[in-house]
Amino acid sequence: MTNLNRRNFLKAALASTGSIAVSTPLQAMTRPQLPSEVAFEYGVASGDPLQDAVILWTRATPVDANPAGPVNVTWELAEDGKFEKIVRRGSVATDLARDYTAKIDVRGLQPDTRYYYRFAGASTLSPVGRTKTLPEKGVEQVQLAIFSCSNYPAGYFNAYQLAAQAGDWDAVLHLGDYIYEYGAGGYATETSAQIGRALPEDNSGEILTLTDYRKRYALYRTDAGLQALHAAAPFIAVWDDHEITNDTWTDGAENHSADEGDFYSRRAAAVQAYYEWLPIRPPMGETNPQIYRSFQFGDLLDLHMLDTRVIGRDQQLQFANYMDKEGNFDTRAFSLDVASPSRTLLGEDQRKWLRKTLAKSKGHWQVLGQQVLMGRMHLPVELMTSFYQGGDNKLTAELIGLKAASLRGEQLTEQQQQRLQNAVPYNLDAWDGYAVERETLYQQVREQGKNLVVVAGDTHNAWFNHLKDNDGRMVGLEFGTPSVTSPGMESYLKLDHQSAMELARGMSALVDDLQYCNLHQRGFMALTFRRDGIEAEWKYIDNIDSTEFAEVDSHRETHQLV
Repeated sequence: MTNLNRRNFLKAALASTGSIAVSTPLQAMTRPQLPSEVAFEYGVASGDPLQDAVILWTRATPVDANPAGPVNVTWELAEDGKFEKIVRRGSVATDLARDYTAKIDVRGLQPDTRYYYRFAGASTLSPVGRTKTLPEKGVEQVQLAIFSCSNYPAGYFNAYQLAAQAGDWDAVLHLGDYIYEYGAGGYATETSAQIGRALPEDNSGEILTLTDYRKRYALYRTDAGLQALHAAAPFIAVWDDHEITNDTWTDGAENHSADEGDFYSRRAAAVQAYYEWLPIRPPMGETNPQIYRSFQFGDLLDLHMLDTRVIGRDQQLQFANYMDKEGNFDTRAFSLDVASPSRTLLGEDQRKWLRKTLAKSKGHWQVLGQQVLMGRMHLPVELMTSFYQGGDNKLTAELIGLKAASLRGEQLTEQQQQRLQNAVPYNLDAWDGYAVERETLYQQVREQGKNLVVVAGDTHNAWFNHLKDNDGRMVGLEFGTPSVTSPGMESYLKLDHQSAMELARGMSALVDDLQYCNLHQRGFMALTFRRDGIEAEWKYIDNIDSTEFAEVDSHRETHQLV
């Protein structure tokens, strides 16, 4: 088929739609419609690839500010970027009820195949996107780019741009905090006006309503880096807390108060906007917050995307509740509460689903895509207390020195040993705050003999953990991705570059199972899976204050199967 200009594309789409295999739009149409005057200012995206299907996405912004009814766009999918080998065409309608977003579930495709796609209005063409179906068999390698925590006022999404330029990804995993809910003057907005990332007047408050959430997604999708990566590869995404509000749990959130209205109404609005603006195939429909689901990359890798936030999580414990007025920590009371067997991060239904899914999964690697760190990250109580009071570099260096001496085999006094052994979890929002459920999962993985890999976001820093059970037996590996723009530990502890590097080395000594961390740089993580092992590479950028940037650092870790 010859290359089509916009006019010929529209004529061909309308003439041939009825004669091709019918794709399954999420918002079905019974017959093609003439396309409307629309703009594609938010780009295109694809996601949730299967061996024979993929979701295509765009937003068709009406040129008429007050359209009389639905708007229509046409779309096409091709085997080449010039659209000379068209494999599917169709049309889809959207309206204000979906915020003029459009998603098509294109089925009947070939496995492990690169496709190109675009949309058209009456007088406009969208950018061209690339996507890829999952492989079915004979898979020797899978490459994933992994992201989390992109805060618009904090800076430009250059990490997305780097990944769009860097590789031919089988998929992009987004582990949450795709948007942030805070208003102007809130978290990580200090330099937003100076760098040209201030929130607009009509969306400058904390977002609470469906209109608020939709406008925030629209703002984020104006970023050139995010548009570029969405157009470059299919996304597989889950939310974290900020797509709703900070430290969300099943029945509430830290950043939600009674004067902000009903929490469940806010959550429903957030979920609806997420499903509208992300190229996702909701497992239970677009009003149901159940988001956990699985993907099979042939027989090499099974990916299970989890929800550790919304549908099952018990409320987080707070260190402040165990501190007295003098700043002393009640270790005994805390230890009893954190070890409660009833505490859950997943909820019963998701936990049962994961157990059954892992049991029947045949992939060489079993990968859990989820939000929060799973590895045991315990730090001395006095160090944690100092962190919450702004940090004490002298104390930190002293404790790191004691641990280093112990690792060298030097004899410590009983008091020195006690200082190191009196440790608590660094982050109660993570799996450390739900330790019994984690141990249950570890036991299941060991019994089933699975090769477990966990990927995590949330912390804004990079991590590589060995996952070990309570008896010290190796269960799996965990790789944590840094943030796209959200500030990390260097911000909370006011660390310069050198101090952050020194603390990172010290953390790897203090935390027994921690192999690597980076506490101060923004970027993303690439994982390459092969039969005989895994390679992780963290890629860091030098600037988020403008769109001018360079990759300045990287770090690699490899794990070979014995």
